[in-house]
Amino acid sequence: MKRDELADLTAFVTIADEASFTRAAARMDTSQSALSYTIRRLEARLGVRLLNRTTRSVAPTEAGERLLGALRPALSSIGGMLDELSQLQEKPSGTVRITTSRHAARTVLWPVISQLLPRYPDLSIEISVSGALTDIVAERFDAGVRLGEMVAADMIAVPIGPPLRMALVASPAYLQAHAPPTRPHDLTSHRCINLRMHSSGGLYAWEFEKDGRGVNVRVEGNLVLNDMDMVLQAAEEGQGMAFSMEDQVQEQLNSGRLVRLLEDWCPPFPGYHLYYPSRRQSSAAFSLLVKALRDQHEST
Repeated sequence: MKRDELADLTAFVTIADEASFTRAAARMDTSQSALSYTIRRLEARLGVRLLNRTTRSVAPTEAGERLLGALRPALSSIGGMLDELSQLQEKPSGTVRITTSRHAARTVLWPVISQLLPRYPDLSIEISVSGALTDIVAERFDAGVRLGEMVAADMIAVPIGPPLRMALVASPAYLQAHAPPTRPHDLTSHRCINLRMHSSGGLYAWEFEKDGRGVNVRVEGNLVLNDMDMVLQAAEEGQGMAFSMEDQVQEQLNSGRLVRLLEDWCPPFPGYHLYYPSRRQSSAAFSLLVKALRDQHEST
């Protein structure tokens, strides 16, 4: 097989996977016209039509589907071998893309990455901070970081952070005017600051647990925010009660600007996990990052 024939076949698979000449061209860093010429040349060489094209869609023909069935395993095998060879490099290089929440980025990822990059100048790391749950395969991320309970079952999940706890807090001024709650259901009579979730768009139900019994409370109040820093600022100013990660509010608790409540209803739960597809052939750069994150977790 000639070199340009392999390139033409790779272009065909990319267009079929993307179902779009536009997206395929962007992915391959080329032009739509160049890809159109490539497919016409491939179809002429084979003597069959491989793609049905309209102004709105691109789909394989029957012949195209048969060719895809043979090409995908072959190209995947070649890609896997190239990834294995890349691991033989003395210095890991390349880009690792990760999607994560803001809290995980600050508390788990950055302490490791800030130490790793100066030691490996050929390594590049892209962190995309988002509160929404991201399809890492569709969005072409190498991995994601989320709480263990939020990771899909078909992913490899590596624990990289310590157990976490939630904290119910209020300002001293608020508690002077309102009797402290003694159980989660008491919160229905309090002014609470709701958090709008980026992932679902809904309001977060405050989750409590004691002696193995879980309780979710839909709290009410006249303030809804989608940023935890603003939630805590509002709580400090006496606007209502807030529910936050313990470490996010530790400084305010230590200084007395906020007071903790119902602590016995907030047990630890599993922390952050790095997750990635089980079929992924890890590059040297990715393996290096996974090891560094795991080592940090095991040392704490």
